[in-house]
Amino acid sequence: MPIAHPQNSKRIHPVVPTTRVEATMSEADKFLYRDSGKVANPLDQADWATKKLVWIPSETLGFVAGSVKEEKGEECLVELADTGKKVTVNKDDIQKMNPPKFSKVEDMAELTCLNEASVLHNLKDRYYSGLIYTYSGLFCVVINPYKYLPIYSENIIEMYKGKKRHEMPPHIYAITDNAYRSMMQDREDQSILCTGESGAGKTENTKKVIQYLAHVASSFKSKKDQGAALAHGELEKQLLQANPILEAFGNGKTVKNDNSSRFGKFIRINFDVNGYIVGANIETYLLEKSRAIRQAKDERAFHIFYYMLTGAGDKMRSELCLEDYKNYRFLTHGNVTIPGQQDRDLFVETMDAFNIMSIPEEERIGTQTPLCLLKTVSAVLQLGNMSFKKERNSDQASMPDDTAAQKVCHLLGMNVTDFTRAILSPRIKVGRDYVQKAQTQEQAEFAVEALAKASYERMFRWLVMRINKALDKTKRQGASFIGILDIAGFEIFELNSFEQLCINYTNEKLQQLFNHTMFVLEQEEYQREGIEWSFIDFGLDLQPCIDLIEKHASPPGVLALLDEECWFPKATDKSFVEKVVQEQGNNPKFQKPKKLKDSADFCIIHYAGKVDYKADEWLMKNMDPLNDNVATLLNQSTDKFVSELWRDVDRIVGLDKVAGMSDGGMHGATKIRKGMFRTVGQLYKEQLSNLMTTLRNTNPNFVRCIIPNHEKKAGKLEPHLVLEQLRCNGVLEGIRICRQGFPNRIVFQEFRQRYEILTPNAIPKGFMDGKQACVLMIKALELDSNLFRIGQSKVFFRAGVLAHLEEERDIKITDIIISFQSWCRGYVARKAFTKRQQQLTAMKVIQRNCAAYLKLRNWQWWRLFTKVKPLLQVTRQEEEMQAREDELEKTKERQQQAEEQLQEFEAKQQQLNAEKLALQEQLQAETELCAEAEEMRSKLATRKQELEEILHDLESRVEEEEERVTQLQTERKKMQTNITDLEQQLDEEEAARQKLQLEKMTTDAKLKKIEENVMVLDDQNNKLNKEKKLLEERISEFTTNLTEEEEKSKSLQKLKNKHEAMITDLEDRLRKEEKSRQELEKNRRKLEGDSTELNDQMADLHAQIAELRAQLAKKEEELMAALARIEEEAAAKNTAQKKIRELEAQLSELQEDLELERAARAKAEKHRRDLGEELEALKTELEDTLDSTATQQELRTKRETEVTQLKKVLEDEAKVHEQQVADMRHKHNQAFDELNEQLEQAKRNKASVEKAKQAMESEHNELAIELKTLTQGKSESEQRRKKAETQVQELQIKHSESERQRKELAEKVAKMQSELDNVNSVLSVVESKSIKATKDCSTVESQLQDVQALLQEETRQKLSFSTRLRQMEDDQNNLRETLEEEEQGKKNTEKQLYTLQAQLTEMKKKMELETQSLEGAEENKKRMQRELEGVAQQLEEKASAYDKLDKTKTRLQQELDDMMVDQDNLRQTVSNLEKKQKKFDQMLTEEKSISSRNAEERDRAEAEAREKETRALTLTRELETIKDLKDELDRANKVLKAEMDDLVSSKDDVGKSVHELEKAKRAMDQQLEEMRVQLEELEDELQATEDAKLRLEVNMQAMKAQSDRDLQARDEQGEERRKQLVKQVREMETELEDERRQKALATAAKKKLEADLGELEAGISMANKGRDEALKQLKKLQALLKDQMRELEDLRLSRDEALNMAKENEKKVKAMEADTIHLQEELASAERVKKQAQTERDELQDELNSHNAKNSLTVDEKRRLEVRIAKLEEELEEEQLNTEMVNDRLRRTTLQTDQLTIELTAERSTAQRLEGTRAQLDRQNKELKLKLQELEETVKSRYKASIAALEAKILQLEEQLDLEFKERQHSSRLVRRTEKKLKEVLLQVEDERRNTEQYKAEADKANNRTRQLKRQLEEAEEEVTRANANRRKLQRELDDATESQDAVTREVSTLKSKLRRGDLPLNMRRVMNRTGMGDSDEEMDLTSDASKPIPE
Repeated sequence: MPIAHPQNSKRIHPVVPTTRVEATMSEADKFLYRDSGKVANPLDQADWATKKLVWIPSETLGFVAGSVKEEKGEECLVELADTGKKVTVNKDDIQKMNPPKFSKVEDMAELTCLNEASVLHNLKDRYYSGLIYTYSGLFCVVINPYKYLPIYSENIIEMYKGKKRHEMPPHIYAITDNAYRSMMQDREDQSILCTGESGAGKTENTKKVIQYLAHVASSFKSKKDQGAALAHGELEKQLLQANPILEAFGNGKTVKNDNSSRFGKFIRINFDVNGYIVGANIETYLLEKSRAIRQAKDERAFHIFYYMLTGAGDKMRSELCLEDYKNYRFLTHGNVTIPGQQDRDLFVETMDAFNIMSIPEEERIGTQTPLCLLKTVSAVLQLGNMSFKKERNSDQASMPDDTAAQKVCHLLGMNVTDFTRAILSPRIKVGRDYVQKAQTQEQAEFAVEALAKASYERMFRWLVMRINKALDKTKRQGASFIGILDIAGFEIFELNSFEQLCINYTNEKLQQLFNHTMFVLEQEEYQREGIEWSFIDFGLDLQPCIDLIEKHASPPGVLALLDEECWFPKATDKSFVEKVVQEQGNNPKFQKPKKLKDSADFCIIHYAGKVDYKADEWLMKNMDPLNDNVATLLNQSTDKFVSELWRDVDRIVGLDKVAGMSDGGMHGATKIRKGMFRTVGQLYKEQLSNLMTTLRNTNPNFVRCIIPNHEKKAGKLEPHLVLEQLRCNGVLEGIRICRQGFPNRIVFQEFRQRYEILTPNAIPKGFMDGKQACVLMIKALELDSNLFRIGQSKVFFRAGVLAHLEEERDIKITDIIISFQSWCRGYVARKAFTKRQQQLTAMKVIQRNCAAYLKLRNWQWWRLFTKVKPLLQVTRQEEEMQAREDELEKTKERQQQAEEQLQEFEAKQQQLNAEKLALQEQLQAETELCAEAEEMRSKLATRKQELEEILHDLESRVEEEEERVTQLQTERKKMQTNITDLEQQLDEEEAARQKLQLEKMTTDAKLKKIEENVMVLDDQNNKLNKEKKLLEERISEFTTNLTEEEEKSKSLQKLKNKHEAMITDLEDRLRKEEKSRQELEKNRRKLEGDSTELNDQMADLHAQIAELRAQLAKKEEELMAALARIEEEAAAKNTAQKKIRELEAQLSELQEDLELERAARAKAEKHRRDLGEELEALKTELEDTLDSTATQQELRTKRETEVTQLKKVLEDEAKVHEQQVADMRHKHNQAFDELNEQLEQAKRNKASVEKAKQAMESEHNELAIELKTLTQGKSESEQRRKKAETQVQELQIKHSESERQRKELAEKVAKMQSELDNVNSVLSVVESKSIKATKDCSTVESQLQDVQALLQEETRQKLSFSTRLRQMEDDQNNLRETLEEEEQGKKNTEKQLYTLQAQLTEMKKKMELETQSLEGAEENKKRMQRELEGVAQQLEEKASAYDKLDKTKTRLQQELDDMMVDQDNLRQTVSNLEKKQKKFDQMLTEEKSISSRNAEERDRAEAEAREKETRALTLTRELETIKDLKDELDRANKVLKAEMDDLVSSKDDVGKSVHELEKAKRAMDQQLEEMRVQLEELEDELQATEDAKLRLEVNMQAMKAQSDRDLQARDEQGEERRKQLVKQVREMETELEDERRQKALATAAKKKLEADLGELEAGISMANKGRDEALKQLKKLQALLKDQMRELEDLRLSRDEALNMAKENEKKVKAMEADTIHLQEELASAERVKKQAQTERDELQDELNSHNAKNSLTVDEKRRLEVRIAKLEEELEEEQLNTEMVNDRLRRTTLQTDQLTIELTAERSTAQRLEGTRAQLDRQNKELKLKLQELEETVKSRYKASIAALEAKILQLEEQLDLEFKERQHSSRLVRRTEKKLKEVLLQVEDERRNTEQYKAEADKANNRTRQLKRQLEEAEEEVTRANANRRKLQRELDDATESQDAVTREVSTLKSKLRRGDLPLNMRRVMNRTGMGDSDEEMDLTSDASKPIPE
C-alpha cells in the first residue's frame, strides 16, 4: 500500500513495494536501500581520521558532532563541526563517533561504537533519507514517516518472499518472512511483538504482518475444499476485515494519534502442515472503557459512536432512538471530526465487514447482531443523559425526568420502573436479609457510569468472541501458529495511574523475555564458533522490579496488596499507599515521595526510568463494582442479546462490597477469598502469565515502533523524544547488553583483506589458512586477549576495537600515499633535469658546428670538395648494378607468385560471375515482389484512410450517445426523487388510514353503547313515537348525506375535470329532493304503511353511499397519480424526443381514461335516473302522509325553510365549481396539445434514429468484411516476409563474396602502386611543409570564427527566448479565451437552473393550492364528524350499514393484497431481467476481447508492412552505394595508371633511385588506404543515418495520423478541461518566473561573454599582426618555392577531398536538423498524448463518480480504476521526465550542429584562401623564374662580394625556414587537436543517433499506452450503452406494469359496477320495470363493454 504508518489512517489498503532489478521499482528503492556512493566517501573518511570527530550532548539536538582540540585532565576542548565554536566538555560526556563506513548502517549491532549518540545519528540519517526500518540486533526499529511510502505492494511482498534477513534491506516483511520460514523449517511456533507509544505505528505494522501472511500463506490459491466452510468469503479476507470492526469499537482519537488503539491484542494465526492459514484467534487486553463516558480535550470517544450518529439512516435512527451530538453528556466535546476521514463511509465499511465476517446470522441469539450491538452503543450514550437531583430534606437522589431511562429500557429490553428503582433505591444484602438503601446523587451517577462502562466492555468482549468464532470456521487442527502482539509500550506521564502500572508491568516482562532470548542466541553463536564464554542471564536484572509488582508474599507486591485492600470494606486508597510503603519501603526499585507536597504517592524504578504513580481510585478500578440489581434486570431482559451479555451475574462485585457496612466486614472478606469475585489485577495477571507462557514457547521477533514528533509532520525528528522512546522500548537496554559481549564480528577473509596493511611482514608468502593468518595478524597488532575472540569462521571484537583499527589503518594509508607522492615528484624533477642537460649539450654541439661552418665556408678546398662529391657516384655503379640484379631476382619471384595468385583469382572470378548472375535473377524476382508489396501497401493506405473517416464518424456518434446518456441519467435521478416523494406520501397516507381505523373502532364502541341505550328507550316509547322519530332521523340523515356528497364532489372537481358528471348528478339530486319533500307531505299516510320497506331501502342506500365513498377515495388516489404523471411529464419535456414509446403508452392511457370518463358519465346518468325514481316514489308516499296533524305541518314548514337555505348555499357553491371546472378544462386542453406536439417530434426523431441505426449496422458489416480481408492480407504478407528473409540471407552471402573479390582487387592495385612509393615520399615531405604553413593561418582564423560562433549562439539564444515568450503569451491568450468560453457556458447553465427553479416554484404553488383544497375538504369532514357525534344517540339501525361497510372494506383489502402479490411477481420478473442483463454483459465482454485481439493483429500487420518497406529501401540504397564504390575504385585505378605513366615519362637523365620511388609509392598506398577506410566509415554512417531517418519518418507519419485522430475526437471536450487548463496556467506562471530568472542569468552571462569578447578581439589583433609578419617572411621565401609546384598539385587533390568531406558533413548536418525537427514533432505529439491521458483520467474519474452514485456494488471497480489512474499519473510523470531529457538532448544537438556549421564555414574560407595563395604563388614563381634567368646572366658579371652577400642572405633564409618549420610543427599539433575534436563530434553524433532510437522506442511505448487508453475508453462507452439499454428495458417493463395495473383497476371497477347492479332492492326493480328503462340497460351494457381493457 502506498502508506507506511500515517498515524491517522490505520486501515488496510492494498500495499506497494519494489525490487532492485526492475526499472519500475526505482521509487521504492529510495525508501529501502541506502545510497552506497554517499556512504563510501573518501573525504568523509579523511575528515574523521584527521579531526578526531566525537559526539557532544546538546540540549536541542540531542548530540552534536565536534573535533577534539586539546585534552586538559578530565576535560577536553572541543570545536563544534557546524558552528566552529569551541566548548570545554567533560570526558565522561563525550561519546565516540563511528567511522563513515558505518553511516546509515542497516543493523546497528554492527556499529563499532555502540552508544546513544551513534544510535540516534544512524536512525536520524536513515529517517531523513526515507529509510524508516532499521535493525538493532534482534530488534527492528520502525519510525513513523507520517506519509505514504510505496513499499507495501504485492511486488515488494514477492521480493521478500523466501529471502533471508541479511539478503534484503530492513522491512517488516523481512521479519514476518523470517518467522514464517523458521516456523515451516523448524516446526516451531513464532511470535512477533510490536510495542511503542500511541501513534508510533504498532497497529499499522501488525496489519502489514497479517497482510503478508495472508498473501504468502493463502489457502485460497490451492485449496478448493474450504469453499463450503467459508460462506461469505475466504479466511484471509475475513482475517483482514476483522481489523475495521475492532478499530471501530476499540480505537479512538487521541492528541497523539487520530486512530489510536485503546486496547492490546494478541492475534494468533494457525497454519497447517503445508503452511496454509487454517484459522485465527484474537485475545484482547486492557480496554480503556473509561473513554466511553469521558474524553480529554481534542479527543474523541470510540469511533463507533460517531460512525453510528453520522451514518445511520432515518429508520435506524428511529429504532436506536438516536439524537444530535450535543444532546449526549458522554460525548464531552460533541462532534469532533478527524481531517481526511468520513465517518459515514467508515460506518458503511464496518457494516460491510460485519457481512464479510458472517456475523449478521447469529445462531444462538437469532437477531441481527450489528443492530443489537448498535442498540447497546446507543444505550450507553443514553445512560449519560440520565440526570439526578438531591431532594430538599435529604441527600437521597431523585430522577426528575425519566425520558432517557425510558429510552435505555426500550433499547435494553427492561421495565422502566424496575430500572429506576434499582438505581435510586437498590436492594442490598445485610446479613441474611435484603434491605432497600436510598442512593445519593453521586452514588447514582457513579452506578450509571459503571453500568455504561461495563456494558460497553461486555459488548466488546462478545464481539471479539464472535470474530474468533468466525475466524475458526475451518475446524481444522493447526500444526503451528504465528502470534502477533500489538500492545502499548512503556508509558511515563507526569502522574501515572493503575492502567499505566499494568502496561509498564507487561513491558517489564516483555523486556525480560527479550534479554533472555537475545543472550540465548548469543550463547548459541558463541558455542557454534567455539568461543570461551560464561553465560550471563540479563533477564535477571529486571526480576526485582517484576517481583515488586507481582510477588504474592514475603513481602507481597503492589498488585497483591491492592487485592488485599479490596477485600476489606473500610479500606481506602490512602491505607493502600501506607501498606505499600510499609511492605516495600526497603526495596531498591521502590522510592517514597521525597516531599510532603509531592502529588505522587510512590515511585517505581523500571528499566526505562523512574515512574511516579498516583493511587487515586485504585481500589474502585481494581474491583470495578456494579449495581447488581440492574445486572439481574439485564440478565432477565427480553432482548436475548442483552441477556446473553449479562449471563455471568454471579461474578459481579456488588454495591454491598463497596458500601462499607460495618456489620459484615470480615464475613464478606472470607466469602470473597473463596472466589466470590475476581479483581481486575488478578484477571490481568492471569492473562499476562498465559501470554508469557505462550511467548516463551515461541521463537520471538521484536518490532519497536517510534514516534518522531508529536506534531504529526513528515520529515521531522525530535532527538530527545526519540531517545526517550529508545530507552522505553529497550533498544538502548539491548545495546547495553550487547556491549557486555562481542558485538562486532568480521569474517576471516574480510579481516585479512582490510587490515593486512597494518601487519605487512606478519604473514609469510604463499598459501595460508584464514584463521592462521588472522591469528598471526592479531599477534602482530599486539591486542589485549580480552578484546577479541577467534572463532571457526569469524573474529569477534568488543565494542570500539574496530574503530581503533580503522584509525590506525587510515594513518598507515596516509603515510603510504605521502611517500608515493614524494617518489613521483622526485622522479618527475629528475626527468626534467636530465632533459635540460641534454638540451645544453645539444646547444653546444650546434654552436660548435656553426663556428666550424663559418670557418670553412670561404675556404676554396672546401668548395671544391662540395662540388666534386656528387660526381663520385660513378665509382659506386658496380655496387648499384649488383644490388639491382638482386632486386630483379626478387621481383621475378614476386612475379611468379603474382601469376599463381592471378590464376587462382581468375577461377574465383568465374565462380563469382556465376553467383552474380543468380543474384541478379533473385534481385529481379525480389523487385517484382517489392512492387506487389507497394501496391498492396497503397491499397491498405487508402483502406486505412476510409476506415479512419468511418472511425471519426463513429466517435462523433459515440460522443452524442454519451451526451444522451448523461441526460438520461439526470432524468433517472429526477425520477428516483419523485418515486421517493411518492413513497413518503404513501407512508403518510398509510399512517392516516391507521388513525382513521382507530377512530372507527372508538366510534364503533360508542355506537354499541348508544344502541343499548336506544333499545331501552324503544321499549318504553310507543310505536307511533318510534315512527315519527324514525322519519325525522331519516330526513336529517338524508340531508347530511347529501351535504357530504356535495362537499366531496367539490373537492374532487377542484383536483381534475373527470368528476364533472358527479357534480351534475348531485345537482339533479338536489332538485329531485326538493320535489320529494313536497311529495312527502302528500304521501305521509303511505309512509306509515310502508315504513318497513323504507328501512330496507335506506340500508341499501347506505351501502351505496359507502361504495360511493370508496369510489371517491379511489378517484382521489387516481388524481394524485395523474398529478404525479403530469409533474413527470413537465420535468421530462427536454427528453421527450427520446421517449417515443413512453409517450405512446401515455397517449393510450389518456384515451382509455377518456373512455372511462365517458363510461362514468353514463353510469352517473343511470344513477341519477334511479335516484329520481326513488325520490318520486318517496314523494308519493310523503303526499299520502300530508293530512296527518298540525304538528307535522309545523315540522314541514321548518324543514322547508332549512331546505331553502341549503338550496341557496348549494347554488353558490355550484357556481364556484363551474368556474373551477372551466379553468381545469382549459388547462387540460393546453397540456393535451403540448403532448401531441411532443409526440410528433418524437416520431420524427424515432425515424431519424432508425435510419442512423441502419447505417451503423451496414458500417458494422463492412468493417467485419474489411477485418477478414486484413487477416487474409496479413497471412499473405507473413508468407512474403519469410520469402524475403530467405532471399536477403542469400543476398548477404553473395555480398560477402563480392566484398572478398573487391579486397583481392584492392591488393592487386596496391602491388601495382608499390613502384610509386619513392615518388610519393618526396611529394609527401613537400606537402607536409605546405600544410604546416597553411594551418598556421587557419588556426588564427578558426579562433576568430569560434568567437563569431559564440556571438551567433548568444543571438540565437536571445531569439529562442523571445520566441518562447511569444509562445507563452499565445498560450496565455488561448487559456483566457477558453476560460471566457467556460464562463459563458456556466452562465448558460445558471440561466437553465433559474428557469428550472421557476418551474419548480410554479409546481410548488400548484401543490399548495391543491393542499389548500384538501385542507378545506378535511375541515368539511371534521364538521360532518361533529354533526355525527350530535346525532349518534338516535342511531339504532346503523349497525347493519356499518357491517356492510366492513364487508366492503375487507373486500377492498383482499383486492389490495392481490395487487401486492402482483407487485411481488413484477419484482421477480425484474430480478430475472437483471440476471439476463448480466449474462448479456458477459457476452459483450467476450465480444470486446475478440475485437481487441483483431485490432492488435491489425496493428501488427501494419507494423510489419512498415518494416518491410524500410528493409526494401535500405537494400536498394546499399546496392547503389556498392555500385558507386566500384565506379570510384575504377576511376582511382585509371588516375593512378596515368600518374605512373607521367612519372615514368618525366624521369630525368640523372634520375632518382628506384628505392626512393618505392618509398613514395608505399606512402601513397598508405594514404589511399586511409582515405578508403574513412570513406567506408562515412558511408556506413550515412547509411545508418538515412535508415534512421526513414524509420523516423514512417513512425512520425503514423504518430501524426494517430495524434490527428485523437485531437479531432477530443476537440469538443473543452468544458471538461477547464480544471486542467487552470492548473496549466499556474504551471505556466511558475515556468514564466523560472524563465525570467534564467533570462537574468543569461544577461549576466552575456555581459561576461562580452568582456571575454573584448579580450579575444585584442588577442585577434595581435594574431593579425603576427600573421602580417609571417606573410612578409613568406614573400622572402619565394625563391626557394620552385620545387613546390608539384606539392601544390597534390594540395589541389587534397582540397577536393576536403570539399567532398565538407559536403558530406553538410549532408550530415541537414540530416541532423531533420532529426531534430522530427524529435520536436515527437515531443509535441508526446505532450498531446499526455494531455489526452490527463483528460481521459478526468473522464474516468467522472465516470467512476457516476457509477458510485448508481450502484454500491461498483466500489471494487472504482478502486481498481483508481489504481489505474495512479499508474497513468506515474506514466505521465515519466513521460514528462522523458520530454525534459529530450529537450536537453535537442539543445545539445543544436549546439553541436551549430559548431559543425561554423567549422564547415571555416574550412570553406581556408580553401578559398588557399586557392588565392596558390594563384599568387604561381605568379610569383613565374616572376622568380624570370628574375632567376636575369640573375644567372648578371652573376657572371658581378663580383665575389655579391656572391658572399647572397650566401649571407641564404643563411638568413635557412634560419627563417627553421622558424617556419617550427611554426608548421605547431600548426600540425593544432590540426591534430581539431581532428580529435572532429572525432569527438562524430562520437556525439553516434550518441545522438542512439538517443533517437531510444526516443523511437519510447514513442512506440507511448503509442501502445494511448491504444490501451482508447480501448479502456471504448469499454467504458460500451458499458454506458449497456446501462442505457438496461435502463430502457426497465422503463419499458415499468410502463407495461403500469398499463397492466391500470387494466386491473379498470376490471375491478367494472366488477364493482356489475355487483352494484346485482345488489339493487326489489322495489327499485319494480319501479324500473314500471317506467320502462330499457334504454338505460342498453347503456349499462355499452359501458360495461367500454370499461373492458383495450388490448395493446
